[in-house]
Amino acid sequence: MPQRQRHLRRAAAAAVIATTALAWAPARLKPIAPTRRSAATLQTPVAQATERPISTEWELDCFSRPVVQDGKKLWELLVVDSTGQWREAVQLPATGVNSVAVREAVEGVIARAPVKPTVIRFFRRQMLNMLTIALGGVAAERPTLRVAPSRATHAIYDWLEERERDVYPAMEGYSGAQQVTRDRMTAPTTPARLPEALRGEQYAFVTLPVAEVQAGGGVTEDNVGVGKMINVKSDLDPGAMLPGVAILTRRADALAMSLASTELASVRADSTQRQLVLDVALDESFLVARLDDSQRVEAAGFEKAKAGLDGLHFVVVQRPDDDGVEPAGFWLLREMATA
Repeated sequence: MPQRQRHLRRAAAAAVIATTALAWAPARLKPIAPTRRSAATLQTPVAQATERPISTEWELDCFSRPVVQDGKKLWELLVVDSTGQWREAVQLPATGVNSVAVREAVEGVIARAPVKPTVIRFFRRQMLNMLTIALGGVAAERPTLRVAPSRATHAIYDWLEERERDVYPAMEGYSGAQQVTRDRMTAPTTPARLPEALRGEQYAFVTLPVAEVQAGGGVTEDNVGVGKMINVKSDLDPGAMLPGVAILTRRADALAMSLASTELASVRADSTQRQLVLDVALDESFLVARLDDSQRVEAAGFEKAKAGLDGLHFVVVQRPDDDGVEPAGFWLLREMATA
């Protein structure tokens, strides 16, 4: 039995027995220290040595930064591929930030990029109108390019955190932290009814060792079905238990495909409201299930473990009678704090 399948199968089997809940295994954590990575230079692409190919899925942010130059805020366009292996920062003129200038900047990045995009995602709601116009113009010239307002932009979140920690404070004119990273997510909305295509037969709170999703672990891009992996901080305790939600259904393949189309961003277990919620797209949410008293305790444990791992968690879609096949979909996710 391949090691990479054991934990997921064990979780699924336990979920069948428990119907909607597993006994919670508390996370064993150690303090998370900031990591130091190479920062990008303005207007300079950054490549990192890696065996992972550069992705055709891009993530983008365009906004002012906490730096004042000649009496005006610094504006940047940041572009990164979804693996975080290729990225470019372009400074924009503060007096001319508009959809035309942004489109021209994006066109320039595409022209210089070693791999051309098939998807460009952006998360910042304050820039929705400008970016929709600018990127719509870019996509109009490229029939295979899709533009997606989305919170599933984990690579750009990581890079912003790095720049806020390492780059902007070292720049002349730094005006102090503005929590620009924390302002990226919209406030939680009242969740809508879960579409029929996303309804499972059973749900469970489950766990995996963090080591399974770190480099050399058993869960990789090769065995997550239609799901998706994100980068994991190397300083997380490999023995800590990563919290997740298992969705079990006999139509696992179809449900996983439907979930893949939602721009899945995170899962929230709200013990106060007794709700298990999927956050998708830019500002949409779906009510997955209501929690009873015992499940509220597990929901609190899920959220506590997630917070202890800097928001890291997962969703897995499998058949209840899983006999060893890989999951139909496994999504490694990271919930970002709201302002």
